[in-house]
Amino acid sequence: MLVASSFSCHFFVAGISDKVAGTIGIVVDHRRKNRSLESLQANVQRLKTYKAKLVVFPRRSRKFKNGDSAPEELATATQVQGLYMPIVRERPFVEFTKVTDEMKSFKAYCKLRLKRTNQRHMGARLKKAAEAEKEEKK
Repeated sequence: MLVASSFSCHFFVAGISDKVAGTIGIVVDHRRKNRSLESLQANVQRLKTYKAKLVVFPRRSRKFKNGDSAPEELATATQVQGLYMPIVRERPFVEFTKVTDEMKSFKAYCKLRLKRTNQRHMGARLKKAAEAEKEEKK
């Protein structure tokens, strides 16, 4: 079984129908939607690789249907143990630095509050400055 549930749109792009996906060991989640092109392409590539490596045995040994693997492939097929095609994610690189006295003395909350206050009162201050300039011209 393929580790990870796929979305319906992935099957459409990979050329697998939703009903067939359930029969060949792929979990389908119809509720989820794809949000990025990169993940769509990565998942479609995984599905295509899975489908290429898949060996489908016929239900009856003498009757082969469309979609079943060739008898040569059936003879060389082996059972896979454990996880199959696990998703490998890159770990983000984190750089550690020494904490300096400047970093310790920095008051982030006060700085944010001051910025927020300045932004909130900017319109009133500009209006007041414009009125003061107008009074000064008279």
